[in-house]
This record gives sequence, C-alpha cells and structure tokens, in this order.
Amino acid sequence: MEKINRFNVVHRLRKRNLLIAINSVAALSIFFFGYDQGMMAGVNTAVEYYTRMGFAHPDENGEPIITDSLLQGGIVSVYYLGTLVGALFGGWFGDKFGRIKSIALGAAWAVFGATLQCAAMNHSWMICARLINGFGTGILNAIVPVWATETAEHTSRGQFVAIEFTLNIFGVAVAYWIEYGCSFYQNGESAFVWRFPIAFQIVPLLFLFGIVWFFPESPRWLCKVGREDESRYVLERLREDGVQSTGKAEAEFQDVRNIVELERKNAKSQNYLYMLSGYKSGKLHIGRRVQLVIWLQIMQEWIGIAGVTIYSPTIFRIAGLEKDTIGWVAGLNQITYTLSTLVCVFTLDRIGRRWTLYWGSVVQGIVLFIAGGLIRVGTDARDAGNINRANTFGGGAVAMIFLFTMTFGATWLTVPWLYPAEIFPLEVRARGNAWGVVGWSIGNGWLTLLCPVMFEAINEKTLYIFAACNVITIPMVYCLYPESNQRTLEEMNLLFAADSIWNWDAEKNYKLLVEQNPELVQAAGRGVSVVDAEGGIRKQSRNMSLDVGATKGAGSESDEEKVATKHVA
Repeated sequence: MEKINRFNVVHRLRKRNLLIAINSVAALSIFFFGYDQGMMAGVNTAVEYYTRMGFAHPDENGEPIITDSLLQGGIVSVYYLGTLVGALFGGWFGDKFGRIKSIALGAAWAVFGATLQCAAMNHSWMICARLINGFGTGILNAIVPVWATETAEHTSRGQFVAIEFTLNIFGVAVAYWIEYGCSFYQNGESAFVWRFPIAFQIVPLLFLFGIVWFFPESPRWLCKVGREDESRYVLERLREDGVQSTGKAEAEFQDVRNIVELERKNAKSQNYLYMLSGYKSGKLHIGRRVQLVIWLQIMQEWIGIAGVTIYSPTIFRIAGLEKDTIGWVAGLNQITYTLSTLVCVFTLDRIGRRWTLYWGSVVQGIVLFIAGGLIRVGTDARDAGNINRANTFGGGAVAMIFLFTMTFGATWLTVPWLYPAEIFPLEVRARGNAWGVVGWSIGNGWLTLLCPVMFEAINEKTLYIFAACNVITIPMVYCLYPESNQRTLEEMNLLFAADSIWNWDAEKNYKLLVEQNPELVQAAGRGVSVVDAEGGIRKQSRNMSLDVGATKGAGSESDEEKVATKHVA
C-alpha cells in the first residue's frame, strides 16, 4: 500500500498480533492518564508542595493542617477544566485530521504541561500548568478509546478496552508507589518529593509521541475521508490471516462505506452545539447519545472513585489509621485495585455493559454505607477511650474501602469509557467520545473541588453521598442505556433509531428494523457469511434512509417507516 508508510507495523503484523500492538500503544496513553490522575494524591501530602502552594502547613507531628481547602481542591480540579476543553478540541481535530495525528498532538501538549508543572514555583503557576496539562490529556482521552474500538472486532471490543484500563489503574499504582518512595528522601521535606513524580510522566508521553507514527490509522476514519483503498487494506490486515480470504474484511468495509453515506444523508453538518441539542440529526438522535455519555461519566465520578482515589489518605486518617500505616495501606489498595480490573477483561463481553454496571452499583453502594457507619462507630469508640474497639471498626472500614475500589475496577472503571466510543455514528465518533470526556471532566472537577470541603465539613458522611449516587445509577442504566455488547459499530444507528428515550422501546424498534432491513448491516457483523455460492461479495445500494419511527404496534408500519434498500446484482 503506497500511501501507508513502509515502516508502518500494518505491513508486518496481522489479525490478533496487529490488534495487540495497537492496543499496547493505546494502553500506553491510558497508563499516562492513570498516572497523571493518581499523581496528585501523593503530591498533595508533600510538605514542600503544600507550604509552597500556600494551602496548608505541617503540625508538630508532620500532619498537614489545611488552611485553604478551596485552593487545595482548586489546584486539583482545574486540571479537569483543561481536559474538558482539550477533549472538545481533540474530538474536532480527530474527526478532521485523523486519530494518529491527534494522539501525537495530545502527547506533545501534555509533555509541555508536565514540564511546566514540574517547574512550578507558586499556586498561580501550578494552576496554569495543570490547565495546560489537562488540555493535552483531554485530547488523548477523546481519541485513544475511539482508535481502539474502531480497530477491534465487535466480539472483543470490551476485552481490549478493559485490558487498556488495567494499565490505567496500574498507572495510578505506579504514581502512588513512586511518591511513597520519594517521601523518604531527606525526611520528605525536599522539593524532589513532588517534582520527580510529576516529571516522571514525561517518559511515557515522549515514547507515545515517537511510536504512534508507525501505527495504522483507523480504517473507519480512512473510509470516511475517502481513502477507501487504505481503509480496505488496513481492515484486511486486521481481519484476515493472509492464507485464505473469508470475505470478512470486505463485508466489514462495505458496512462502513454504506453507513458513511447513510449518516451523511441523515445528519447534516454536526457541530458541538448541534450535537448537544440533537438539531439536524434526524433519526440518528445524536443529542440523546450525547446526554447519555455525559451523565454516565458524571456518575462514574460521583459514585465515589474520584474521592477514594485522590483522598484515600484522608479517608484512612478519618478511619483512625496512624500516619506511618496510611502510606502502605493506601499503596496496597492501589495494587488490589489494579488486579481487580482483570475481572472486567473476562466478564465485560460475556455479561454485557448493563449487567456489569448493575452489579457494580449494588456492591459499591452497600460497602460505602457500611464503611461510613463503621467509621462513625469507630470514631465514637475512640472519643470514649476504647482504642481497641475503635481500631477494630476502623479496620473494617478500611476493608470496605478496599472492596469498593476492587468492585469499581471490575465494573464501572471501563464501561463509561467504552460506551461513548461505541455508540456514536462514524461521522462524529471522535466528537461524540469527546462529549464523554466532557462529562468525566465535569464530574471529576466538581467532585475534586468539593471533596476537601465535604470531608472537612461532614467527615465520613461524605461516603453516604457516594453510596446514594450508586443507588441512583441502577434505575438510570435500566431505563435509559441500551446494550451495546456484541453489536457492531454500524448497528448502533439502528439501536438508537427509536424516538422514545426508554431502553425497552429502543430494543423493540431495533429488532423490528433488523427484521425488516437485514441488508442494512452486512450479515458478517453477526457471524454469518456474506460470500455467495460463486465466491463473490454481495453488494448493496447506498439508497437507504434511517427515517424510521418507533414501533406503532404489531404489524403496523407506514410507508415512511420503511427503509428503502435495493439489491444490485
């Protein structure tokens, strides 16, 4: 393939080996994302850092006394304002210039921001640096999941993304243990304690920037911009073993090409404002999809993980742990958190996105209610002088926090990042995923700003708020979020074609459309051969429309509700 650089790995690898290579690069970006997010937990406790930034000072025991919780939370949360703006820019840039260039741009920008953070001399400098660093991270977060899902097969999308997010939490754990080790340098009072962990993130970013140029562009984006020969070639390398053609790659290519034209016919020029309102999107209902991904990401943070990850030392201190114990206990929590993400690798494509969220919300809600109660009882026992009883209840609360993070890693960690990359039309997929990052940025920024204030004002009752949010997510997912598992990216337009917002109507309408229009998506997407008896690929007309309404009743349909399809010999 002349247009693809001869050094590109697509010329040397095939099928699973190529997918693994692509997802390894994606995982490197996700690792940085996790490291960058987890880094502030240790930085916030460095004496030289919080005295230089001016929001705390140490007491006689070396414990930080917070004098400005709003400044403390503001420095952390301004990063998410950067990710919000960066995601919107990255989504636009990714749809216009491609996934590879966007990843390279995000990595370069994040290096610049990390360098500024590392050199920060006061809180104003640090705020600006984190804003810039967040912008680069937002670009990466908007593009990398899209690139990964657009290259993976629909039967294993969840597995690959789950593996990537194992690296995400591994990044959080690495950040913590690097900071824990640095905390012993010069009795923890040196600037090195917080500057080195910030500088360390530059290493994976430079590697990501250098290596991504040797990887293939998304075949779906290539088809969208008219580079069909390259798209077909990349799909052939991703789906065929090179020995005997099964027609799988060609069938998928035909799906993509048909859907590209279908979307252009049904969704006129979609900017971010149009996407948010659903204006001019017709039966594609892009506005509904935007709302779904924004709120899924907001709830991902408000079920408690942002507070537990960044402020775990605060929670363990409230639970009664000593200063020397808090360090290694919080680090151990990160290790078990990382290992728990492997559960999702084996379950996400088997039980689906919805059931993964259900069982996660149930367990997380229960353990957070229990953890808050145990901390309260333990605190009362300590005030009454019963130290042994207080330590027992405090230990139980710590165990509940461990169980919470493990459950989150096995459930809610991956789905809110995978779902936005799956459900949007190809024409606006990067921008659609950017809306998910916007929701994540809002949820994270809002929560990290309020967390210090909440812990200071209501202590363990903060956990009750997180537990209540878990309860809210159960009916929310049940009523509003259709299942995307084991469905091709091209089938998502059928899944969201119903005018009703309710999941049961979406599923009913989807089944009706599939029955009436089996040619709209190639049979290969559902595991059926599309090769005819003579070995040729069945062709389709592009004369299609998604102008279909929700089911009006059994056997009832109007002429406008029919999708016009036409076979070409």
